[in-house]
Amino acid sequence: MKLYFLMGATVAFLMFGCKNHPNYSSDEHNETNINHSEVIFCSNKAKELGFRTQVMQPINFQQVIKTGGQIITAQGNERIVTATISGVVTLSNSLIEGVHVNQGTSLANISLRSTTEGEPYEKARIAYESAKSEYERAQPLADKKIISAKEFNPIRQTYEEAKLAFDAMKQNSSPKGQNIPSPLEGFIKTVWVKEGDYVTMGQPIATVTQTQHLYLKAEVAERYYNQLPHITSAHFRTPYSQTCYSLESLNGKLLSIGKSATEEANFIPITFSFENKGNIVPGSYMEVFLLSHPIPNQMVIPLSALVEEQGLFHVYLQVDEETYLKQEIEPGMNNGKEVQVIKGLQPNDRVLVHGAQQLKLASASNSIPGHTHNH
Repeated sequence: MKLYFLMGATVAFLMFGCKNHPNYSSDEHNETNINHSEVIFCSNKAKELGFRTQVMQPINFQQVIKTGGQIITAQGNERIVTATISGVVTLSNSLIEGVHVNQGTSLANISLRSTTEGEPYEKARIAYESAKSEYERAQPLADKKIISAKEFNPIRQTYEEAKLAFDAMKQNSSPKGQNIPSPLEGFIKTVWVKEGDYVTMGQPIATVTQTQHLYLKAEVAERYYNQLPHITSAHFRTPYSQTCYSLESLNGKLLSIGKSATEEANFIPITFSFENKGNIVPGSYMEVFLLSHPIPNQMVIPLSALVEEQGLFHVYLQVDEETYLKQEIEPGMNNGKEVQVIKGLQPNDRVLVHGAQQLKLASASNSIPGHTHNH
C-alpha cells in the first residue's frame, strides 16, 4: 500500500497540472489511456520538466568496440615532493588526495623541536652567525697580510657553506618548522606519510600531478586486431559520475596503437591524449567506446531516449502536443552517448529524447491496482 501511495503521489505531481489546460478533461484522459501504448501528458508540465523531442533522419554512425581502459598522467606533469630535512611531520589541511593546490602551497612542516636533536633551522642559524663572526674578524687580518691565505681560506669556506645552508633553511622556515611547499600547481595524487611520522631527508611526502593533459590507455581484445587501423577516436564513461566524455570535446587525439598483445593478457593497447576539461581523476578505470569506420544511413537516438522494460526496449513517439505513443525498438551498438536503432523507427518520427523516464512513470500509473481511473 505504501508503494501505491508513493507512486500515485509522484504521478499526481507529473499529471495533475493539466487540469487547468483548456483542452483537458478527466473523461478524455480515461478513454485515451484504455490503450496502454498511448500516454497523455500535459504540455505545460512537459515544458516545466524540460521535455525535448527530435525528428528522426538517417545519419552516419561509427562502428563501436566496447572495452575498458585507464586514465594515466602525462609524462613530465607529475612531481614527488620530498623531505628537505629529517624530523617529525605535521601535515597541512590541504594535503588530502584529490585536493587542488597552487604552486607554493604548504603541504607539510617538518620539525625536531620536540626531540633531543634540536631544531635544524636554529642549528643552521647558530652555525652561520658563528662562521660569519669568525670570517669578519679574519678578513681584515688577511687583507693586511697579518694571517696567510692558507689560514684564511678555510675560514672563508666555512662561512660560505654555513651561509648557503642557512639561506636554504630560512627560505622555507616557519614557526611550525621547515615548510614543504608544492613545487607546481595541480592536484594531490598520493600522500606517502601520516601525521606525526618521522621522516628522513629525501623521503617522499606527497605526489602532485598536473591533470591538464592526460592519457587514456584502452585495452582491446586480439579478435579486433583487423579493425584497429580504422579507429579514429573514443568516448569514455567515468565510474564515479556516469558522465560520458567525447575525445573531440577534450581536444583529444590518437597517439599510438600497439603492434602486439601485452604479456599479462591477450589485449592490444591503444593510447589517446586529451585535455582534462572535466573532473577526470588520473588512475581511474573507464568504460571505453572505441569509434572506427562509419556506417551510413542509420537511425540514431540519444541514450536518454531509450527505456527498458522487462528486457524489452522502447521509445516514446510524440503524436500530438500531449499524446505519446510507446514504440518498441531493437537497439544496436551504443557509443556511450547514442544508440543505433536497427528496427522500430522511420524517418520523420518525432522521438522524445529528454523526459522518457518521467513519461514511463506516468504510463506505469495506469496499471496500479485500486487506481481511481477506470480502464
